[in-house]
Amino acid sequence: MTHSTIAALSTPGGKGGIGIIKVSGKNSIPIASRIFRKAGKDDFGSGNRIESHKLYYGHILDPDTGEVIDEVLLSVMKAPNSYTREDVVEINAHSGHAVVARILKIVLESGAKLAEPGEFTKRAFLNGRIDLTQAEAIIDAINAQTHRSLEIASSQITGELRRKIETIRDRLFGILAEAEAAIDFPDDVSDLFIPSSVNALLSEEIIPPVESMLQQYQRGHLFREGIKMAVVGKPNVGKSSLMNALIQKDRVIVTPLPGTTRDLIEDTIDIHGIPITVTDTAGLHHTEDPIEVIGIQKTKEYIENADLVLFMIDGSESLSDSDFQIYETIREHRSILVINKADLMENDTPYDIPPSWEVPNITISALYGTRIQLLKELIAQETVGNGLADEGGGIVPNLRHNIALGESLKAIKSALKGLEDNFPVEVIVIDLKEAADRLGEILGVNAPQDLLDEIFKRFCIGK
Repeated sequence: MTHSTIAALSTPGGKGGIGIIKVSGKNSIPIASRIFRKAGKDDFGSGNRIESHKLYYGHILDPDTGEVIDEVLLSVMKAPNSYTREDVVEINAHSGHAVVARILKIVLESGAKLAEPGEFTKRAFLNGRIDLTQAEAIIDAINAQTHRSLEIASSQITGELRRKIETIRDRLFGILAEAEAAIDFPDDVSDLFIPSSVNALLSEEIIPPVESMLQQYQRGHLFREGIKMAVVGKPNVGKSSLMNALIQKDRVIVTPLPGTTRDLIEDTIDIHGIPITVTDTAGLHHTEDPIEVIGIQKTKEYIENADLVLFMIDGSESLSDSDFQIYETIREHRSILVINKADLMENDTPYDIPPSWEVPNITISALYGTRIQLLKELIAQETVGNGLADEGGGIVPNLRHNIALGESLKAIKSALKGLEDNFPVEVIVIDLKEAADRLGEILGVNAPQDLLDEIFKRFCIGK
């Protein structure tokens, strides 16, 4: 447990209904006693006189002048039953820059130091209230843009991933205990470490759940991280109309004039729980207009980083040279051919689409919203297939977990091969310890300081 007392504004700055100043540490209650007065009382009290997990009504005063700063509700959560497992005080004040800034200033002058980003959650981790996967899940919950992202974060906050990892580690530790006993006391426990039994345990009870979590990452990480999707095509094929239809609002100006969009315009949509950043791009064609040239260059750069490209053509007219050139630009990328202007077409598919354009396609009318929902289904299919789109909860490791799981699996398989090749037990133990250590990294066991710093700096100040 750390000894300093920290404080920060835990709600967004600016005008609002409530601004919360959070204080954590051994001096949080003495600081509250110094600056808070209960209604109708001369002082707040201290120590055992203050009840934990109770809301107090009163005022924050300047302790030097006695000036009333604000009317507040103050809560006290005594250690270890708090977010940080330290004494925690939360001051619920009226939200406004002057009010919360003045209260925070008084708290800091009374002995607290300004918290660093993520320091409250870091203390919760260091004090053993949560493991590192739960700390990361708190960030994910804060950043969640869709219901599915939040479900994944919530399952991790409750310790679902931790329990899965701990179960696998415990089984590895069980094997290690038997192996080390066989090494230290070969005559007494010669029948304790039986290679065939260990082989079966690794193959049937340890490798499958590790591989399952790795597969979950491949199928489900997009629900957490989202995807970038570019809408591309030549000018005036209806890209801006499609963007507006997808996000269901008039985000982009639509006119009959080609070249209206000259820059990248972004918005976010939720398709089956996948947060998708949709980008309307400048029409790709030859132009001498210097502003359009810049927009076209930005479009080409964005395509290189996009996870999915919606290549849009005008189904009411024959393919042009620009259409073929655009296809060559996007052909190596995951794409969907969107045939627009179905309302002006005689058939659903233009007769001149080359067979070599081997990409999924759909015919729509962006103007009238025809088949937009089917397009969304196709987008989901192309991104996660039949994976987790309709599943709730579940374990979806993040990239850090995925790397550690992969390294652990490699070590487990190395141990398995060693067993099959009759390697000495001492060699098998090295691989099994490596596997357990990599799993421990996921939970934050013996985590290096630079890793902790990297994770917790992603938090805002006050969390």
